[in-house]
Amino acid sequence: MPPNTSSPPTRRFRLKIAYDGTAYAGWQVQPDHLTIQEMLESRMEAVVGHPCKVHGSGRTDQGVHAMGQVAHVDIGTRITPRSLRLALNARLPGDIRIVGARVVNAQFHARRSAVAKEYRYFVWNDDLMPPHKRLYALHVRRPLDMDALQEAAAHFVGEHDFVAFMANPQRAVESTVRTIMECEFRRHGKRVEFRVKGSGFLYRQVRSMVGLLMRIGQGAEPPGAVAQLLAEKAPRTARVPTAPPQGLFLWQVWY
Repeated sequence: MPPNTSSPPTRRFRLKIAYDGTAYAGWQVQPDHLTIQEMLESRMEAVVGHPCKVHGSGRTDQGVHAMGQVAHVDIGTRITPRSLRLALNARLPGDIRIVGARVVNAQFHARRSAVAKEYRYFVWNDDLMPPHKRLYALHVRRPLDMDALQEAAAHFVGEHDFVAFMANPQRAVESTVRTIMECEFRRHGKRVEFRVKGSGFLYRQVRSMVGLLMRIGQGAEPPGAVAQLLAEKAPRTARVPTAPPQGLFLWQVWY
């Protein structure tokens, strides 16, 4: 029997990716800047032998990290998910890791199929910031009022117009209404963790939420400021600063 020389069918792979975003200009490919997507696509081509477009569940900004970014890619080789994961990790730098890979149906889309995302933002609340934590948490020296933070965070839960928490009001979006399912703070010694799960998020929405919450936690705004700004549905003002990127992690994506 002659050997099978037909081309293998194209299959869609779902990837779970973790990365340290410190050295990258965000997720999306940009001219003259090193990005996570560019790194993945170049290493993917080296592994499978043809150009590949890697579609992420969403974009992360420069300096933002991920524990559970999800992407899909169409591959026209017979490589197994395990072999793909191992081959990519052998070629990727140590600050990007494929932590999971599996074949999915062609209807799966990393962004459009997502039903919820969870972000976490870490704060180091002490006089001294350990040097090894400076790239992965916001340093807040003044003691944070955890009761005020919890009260304020609860106001975010539900369906609201988040225009006051969008970093660029001129950015074209179909709607500024988003649904927050869970929003809370946890304290572990000097480390404060903000966790938010929602149906989707506007540009820099989570960092804007954290920016206001840090003002509330330090007594510069009352907890009711969250409800007030959501009710006003007005574009953002100086009351809502954008927290820096290094404390933010894309933690999990739900499908």
